[in-house]
Formats: sequence, structure tokens, C-alpha cells
Amino acid sequence: MLPLHIEKLKLKNFRNIDDQMFDFVDGINCIFGENGNGKTNILEAIYYLVKRKSFRKNTGFPQILSIDGENQEILFQSLFRGGGQDENLSLSGKVNQDGALWTLDGKNTKRKIDIGIVFINPFDSQSFHTSASFRRSWVDDHLSQLNSQYKKELSKFTKALRFRNKLLSTKPASFNKQIDAIDNEMAPLSLNLTSTRKAFLQEITPLVRGAFNELFSEDHNLEIQLDTKITDNDPKTYYDICQRNREKEAVIGYTMYGVHKDDYVLLFDGLNSFDYCSLGQQKMSYLSLLFAYIELFRYKFSSFPIVLIDDVSGELDKLRWRRLVNYLKKRNFQVFITTANDNFKEELDTIEGTNKIFVDSGSIKIF
Repeated sequence: MLPLHIEKLKLKNFRNIDDQMFDFVDGINCIFGENGNGKTNILEAIYYLVKRKSFRKNTGFPQILSIDGENQEILFQSLFRGGGQDENLSLSGKVNQDGALWTLDGKNTKRKIDIGIVFINPFDSQSFHTSASFRRSWVDDHLSQLNSQYKKELSKFTKALRFRNKLLSTKPASFNKQIDAIDNEMAPLSLNLTSTRKAFLQEITPLVRGAFNELFSEDHNLEIQLDTKITDNDPKTYYDICQRNREKEAVIGYTMYGVHKDDYVLLFDGLNSFDYCSLGQQKMSYLSLLFAYIELFRYKFSSFPIVLIDDVSGELDKLRWRRLVNYLKKRNFQVFITTANDNFKEELDTIEGTNKIFVDSGSIKIF
């Protein structure tokens, strides 16, 4: 991962944001203004620039295109800077209904920039605690950012799974032979994915405990565990599971069993946080998990990711968001944090060098 931060950003036709240049600082960038004026849109634009997708669900080009734009095209211009001259880069993009053209340092590129980015939305706590698919996506997305090999193997597994499901639904003449071949391909991938997931959880668990204590001044034992049926590190064992369930899966037309159905359990003092924690404790646990991930990222790459925090002050009481401000004071990463809370903004102002960005109906004023 490149140790870069975003210094300048110019947008055209992105949601309701005016066509103007943003200047950002390395540390705290506080984006404030009344709700519904476009604060989160700035976070979304930064995320889209790095990931080439939105952090919002079911969001494509029509959803991010400004309704007032004369041209059906979104333009990005940006400058990223690092510690050395060779680390600086410019990234531009043109996005329309037919696709996108990205330019890195003046040359066309299909490659995404190798920069870590983390989006923190406390409202996602409910999804994390109630949706197994959200938990799986959360781990896969964040782990893929840490481990390129995991990302490659997950992609291979996903493609193989799609092909397997197609075989199960269509049942061609050579059905059993093709299923055997695909199961033999998926078995070692499944074992590798499971092993990497377990290692990730072992690394992040102590950091979750530490983040919870530092952020909320409470001492609780937090642990995240993998719930999987893959307990034996032998490809034959996985293949046997596939064999036993093949007849049933052929009837329903899709793959019922496998690592794509694994789940994660967040334990709070040994108890399932969804079943036994208050909504406040669930949000605190989820935020602690995210900040623990940021610390793990720093450990892996000797640099922090870009951190986007969306209106966390509305989900925390005064004491807890003050502790969050103190936490941010001690860290050295570029953070973009939105708030409609004037008191929270004043607390952020106590951090030297805070950049203040006021948003009013998509119009931007930087202090």
C-alpha cells in the first residue's frame, strides 16, 4: 500500500457538489453543515476515487450523476501526496453510463491506486449485527485490502462458485464430471480462505479490546470468531462434504454448503453481542472493530489508511465523542469526518491544524 493522502480534489457533476477545488490537510478534515446538504457526498466521492465504486448499496452511475449536469459525465481530478517526491501522483477520471476512463500521472490506466481507505458509518452496526451476508462482505472487503493473495483466491473461489451454481441449475449431460472437477478446484481454495480468515481474526481480536477501552473507557472482553463447517485442513474432507450434499443441491439448483456461507460472531464478555448487548454497546463494539482494523492496517503497511467517518457524533453521547476526539488527536492519519453537531465541531477545532469545510446545498466553503 502506498503511504499517500489526498491533497486536492475537483469534481464535476457528482451528486449535488458544486464544481470547485477542495484542498485537504494530512490530519483532520471536518466537514460540517446541516443534514441533507451533501456532507456524505464528499466522503462518497473520495471513496469512489480510490475504490471506483460507492460505499452505498445498489449505487450505479445514474445515482451519483448530478441531476443538474448538462453533460451525462462525471469528472474527477485529484492530487495525492506522500512523504517523498516519487510518491506523489495525480489521478483523473471520466465516468459515464458506458464505463470509465482513468488517467494516472497523465497515462491511461485500468489499475486502481494502491491506497487503503476505510469508511466508518455507525448506522452499519445494525447490519453487522443482524445480517450474516453483511458480516461476510465486511470481512472479505477489509481482509482483501490487507492481503492481496486472499483477494485473488476469493475471486477464483467466487468464479468457481458461480460456475458450480450454473451446473446445478442447468444439469448438463456431463453434470457429475464437471461438478467433480469444480469441487476439486474449490477444495484447496476453501481451505486457504478459511485459514486466512482465522489468522485475521486472531490478529484483530486483541486490537478490538484495546480500541474499545481507549475509545469508551470501559474494560470488556471483545472477541470475533469464525463460524465454519471447515474444521479439517484436508481437501478430501471438503470434497466429501460436497459429495454428500450434491443430490440435495441439484434439486434446489445452487450450492448450499461452503465457505461462502461461513459466519462471524462478535462476542462481548463471552456472549453474542447481538443477543445480549444494548444497541449502544453494539454500536460501540462495531466502532471498536473498525478502529482496530485501522491499527492492524498500520501494523501491516507501516502507514494508516485514509479514514472516512460519517456523522458518528449523532450516535454517541457527549462523553464518548469527546473520547473519540482525544483518540483522533493521538493518531497520525488523514481523516474526513462529517458532523451536523456544532459542539462536536468545536471539539474537533481543538486539534491543531483541523481543516474546516462547510457544506450548504452542495456549495463548499473552506476555512
